[in-house]
Amino acid sequence: PHCIQLASLALFLSLTRAVPQVSFLLPLSSLGESGIDRNIQLIVVHLNVLFFFYSSAENSMRKATIHQDIIQPEAVNKSLVKVNTRGNGISAFVKARRHRKLQRKIFPDSALFRQWGDNLTNAQQIQAFMLFSLYGYNVYFNTRSLRCLEKKYPPRLPTLSVVITFMDEALSILQWAITSIIHRTPSHLLKELILVDDFSSNEDLKADLDKEIQLYNLKHPGLLTLIRHTERKGIASTRHSGNTVGLTHLARIQEDHTVIVSPIIDNILFDTLEVDEYPLMSIGFNWRLYGRYDYQSVSLKDDTVPIKSPAVMGIFAASRLFLEKIGFLDTGMLFYGGENVELSLRAWQCGGRIEILPCSQIAHLQRAHKPYSLIISPLMKPNALRVAEIWMDKHKCMVYLAWNLPLENHGIDFGEVSSRIELCKKLKCNSFEWYLKNIYPNLMPLQNIVGYGAMKNSVNEKICMDQGNIQENTPAMYNCNGFRQQFVYYHLTGELYVGQLYAETYSSDLCLADPGEGWKSELVSCQEATVKRLNMYWDFKQGASITNRDTNRCLEVSKRSSGSHILILQKCTGQRWTIQHTVRNWGVSRKTNSCHR
Repeated sequence: PHCIQLASLALFLSLTRAVPQVSFLLPLSSLGESGIDRNIQLIVVHLNVLFFFYSSAENSMRKATIHQDIIQPEAVNKSLVKVNTRGNGISAFVKARRHRKLQRKIFPDSALFRQWGDNLTNAQQIQAFMLFSLYGYNVYFNTRSLRCLEKKYPPRLPTLSVVITFMDEALSILQWAITSIIHRTPSHLLKELILVDDFSSNEDLKADLDKEIQLYNLKHPGLLTLIRHTERKGIASTRHSGNTVGLTHLARIQEDHTVIVSPIIDNILFDTLEVDEYPLMSIGFNWRLYGRYDYQSVSLKDDTVPIKSPAVMGIFAASRLFLEKIGFLDTGMLFYGGENVELSLRAWQCGGRIEILPCSQIAHLQRAHKPYSLIISPLMKPNALRVAEIWMDKHKCMVYLAWNLPLENHGIDFGEVSSRIELCKKLKCNSFEWYLKNIYPNLMPLQNIVGYGAMKNSVNEKICMDQGNIQENTPAMYNCNGFRQQFVYYHLTGELYVGQLYAETYSSDLCLADPGEGWKSELVSCQEATVKRLNMYWDFKQGASITNRDTNRCLEVSKRSSGSHILILQKCTGQRWTIQHTVRNWGVSRKTNSCHR
């Protein structure tokens, strides 16, 4: 068969050289409707590939200005993974194809590539076109590294159970998930599929879902089990309900039962249901404990090797025995948010590890709004404080700062934590300081914040200092609203951070600076201000003025004729400032580790 293929290819090449104007394809249908020899099919595919190579080369010479390699523009929507910067999920915009060029299309005249395939490599385009030639439609769904196809897995693996938790999902989406899992998991490995309903109110998730499960079980006897909660308990408790069936070993877990593994999680757009491909990234979180992606800047020699990740999202696989050893999931985490960070800290600090498997890929349908509440913050806040109290030791104050809560008497009930603290001691878990140093150095605790929250002036205490228009880099005075744009953080060393608190290595907070002339103050990157030695240090105590240490000018408020207020720099006139929350030992000693007292 190989000789026939080579002879056919040679003949085709000679024909195309002799007749340069030839314009044809060999459709599979011309070989008959049945009994097509597989080798003949492959010959036709190869001939089609060669023909397109030839015709594309000829076209490219005539249209050299049309098909050329270009760098992907910064503003192209598809080049970005859009993630929320205001706390409703992930905290940054991440370039999905940061270093990848738009490839010249090898088959620009093919119907397959008219509106698709801009970012495929040459090898990927050839593979996609060969599959298209065989089937007549696009079956190139695999966006993983081509090396993943070469990986070998142990022939004998223990069975696994899959747990799907849901609350008020569309029945059709559940059907998609179930069908996908069944069809894409080797049947000899898939022991059972457990659905846990967290007290859904949708009618089609009642009798209709029961009927669907019966139909699945007719085809796959005993595979599906449905557990229903009689009250709404939240994500952690819902996952915990599936614990009786267990989470067992995949290939990587068989090698090391203490590892929790997560796939690359692509995003299914909620409106068009298109899949946005996410690049290989580790998973982290900010000080409010919202999940985020951290781009892998280091070039990997083998892009199929598992990478270390500080945290896990809501899709993971783990050994049931290991999860039970470290306390499985904390059912004190109510409703929604933070449970993934809690599990991640416990896993790392108590002897486990978390990895992302590049050759495992799952697409996740991200809702436009969350099922438990339209506003997630009230649900997330007590969970974040619970995690901080149990696992973050002296650094827990960073969570309070990020949520703009007083360190004491905050009035938020995060439940009983003594049993979880005792678990930490029993397992001899590492400290959060160890975690920051060895696992997640990107997250930086601030050691000397002594005042934080809304900052008001004696001229009008209904208005607060505000980040203002970011593009203008000028702070403002607006009506107090409690949003993060109005959070201010004052350090013993004199810096004034204005706006959302990042405190991480890859994103710089904004520092208030005096340009030295004019009446406007400015907000600049704290890192930049430090390097350039800008006038960024201020003297301030509660109920007193804010004075720049270098220029000796005061930050004050001026009322316009329109009635609005602006911030100005001028000779001090005695205006007084107050900040919402103060740390108890503020002003006692500049050597005091104030936040972590």
